[in-house]
Amino acid sequence: MAAQFRQSAQQKASSSSSEQQAAKPGEVPCDVCTGTKLKALKSCLVCLVSYCETHLEPHLTMAGLKRHQLIDPVENLEGRMCTKHDKLLELFCKTDQMCVCMLCSVSDHKTHDVFPLKEEYEGKKAELGKTEAETQQMIQKRRLKIEEIKRSVELSKEDADREIAGGVQVFSALKESVERSQAELIDTIKEKQRETEKQAEGFIKELEQEISELKKRSSEVEQLSRSEDHLHLLQSLPSLNAAPPTKDWTEVRVRPPSYEGTVRRAVNQLEETLSEQMKKLPELKRVQQYAVDVTLDPDTAHPALILTDDGKQVKHADVWKNLPDNPERFDICVHVLAKQSFSSGRFYCEVQVKGKTEWGLGVARESINRKGNITRIPQDGYWTIWLRNKNEYEAAADPPVRLSLKSQPEKVGVFVDYEEGLVSFYDVDAAALIYSFTGCRFTEKLYPLFSPGLNDGGKNSAL
Repeated sequence: MAAQFRQSAQQKASSSSSEQQAAKPGEVPCDVCTGTKLKALKSCLVCLVSYCETHLEPHLTMAGLKRHQLIDPVENLEGRMCTKHDKLLELFCKTDQMCVCMLCSVSDHKTHDVFPLKEEYEGKKAELGKTEAETQQMIQKRRLKIEEIKRSVELSKEDADREIAGGVQVFSALKESVERSQAELIDTIKEKQRETEKQAEGFIKELEQEISELKKRSSEVEQLSRSEDHLHLLQSLPSLNAAPPTKDWTEVRVRPPSYEGTVRRAVNQLEETLSEQMKKLPELKRVQQYAVDVTLDPDTAHPALILTDDGKQVKHADVWKNLPDNPERFDICVHVLAKQSFSSGRFYCEVQVKGKTEWGLGVARESINRKGNITRIPQDGYWTIWLRNKNEYEAAADPPVRLSLKSQPEKVGVFVDYEEGLVSFYDVDAAALIYSFTGCRFTEKLYPLFSPGLNDGGKNSAL
């Protein structure tokens, strides 16, 4: 019967070998095949043999062999056997953190915490899944950090390009004397860049010097550690140079230079004949280049506010609309936020306040309290100015700051420099600064904030 089976198997193998794939490098070959080794489909942990499709058939059809444990094909099946008892390693000893066989569990590991391999496998697999997720999260954080650094470099370059371009545009219009100022401006910017590069070169030189000293010491220590002369090593230790002094480089950074005000300082140095040209370069014109398009967010609007369909105008009505009290909506203070938010860089917008007897505007951080009566001060996330009682202007600082204005603004400009912590308000028509919050610390998204004030019986109904 065995001879007939072998003959039958060989015939099937020869007839199907052309259909089955030969084992490629890296794949597990069938241990039974003679001649061309076919690719194994399963390995038997009882027989310790790997089988191709043809030679696997008895394990699928014969009653005695069906009880054998089959796994995906693996090499070195002997490595799955206990070297001491020649039994299958099918248990795990948690005490010794090793795989053991059934006989090991009742002899050397009798009092240990032993359980099936599958349980440990599932636990470790779950741990690996968690580790993989944590690793991917760490990778993602670092990728985001790379993007943040790249964006910082881009912003720095944009600032530099903008300052140089602005300087060139201004000074090109000023003939010979202004051309000299233009050259000085560019030299100043380039000098700052050279100073930055020089600073970086200095840091690099210090680091390389420390590396050189550390290598020298490492070489001395390594040479002494290889000595087999006990007396020489002990006598030489006191004379070994002490560790070279090194700097803590954790907080050392090469920060891009600030070009803020470079053009203005250069213009201020021009001769008195350029005073007329200076009038063409007001501060307001500089910040207006950061203008953004802002629309009002109806989901944040107080129920008594009416917004136009384009989201560009708002006024207070005497009737409250029946609106859902979602977390974003102001329920007591008649405020509304913009849809747009800003978490870096600079932005500027203008607000028409002509004909109004009461209004408020500025910016607010994302996490502000929007329910109940609100204290609108910087500590609570508000940087705003207000008109009260027709002609009382106030900056909502702590304590409030009364503002003395030469004329009533009809259009107010709001400028924010996120990184510098600056919020400035301008009378657009007069091209004059109204007030600035300085030294602010922004850590969240900022939203432009608007309040049209109460309707006041129609006296303050202007949009």
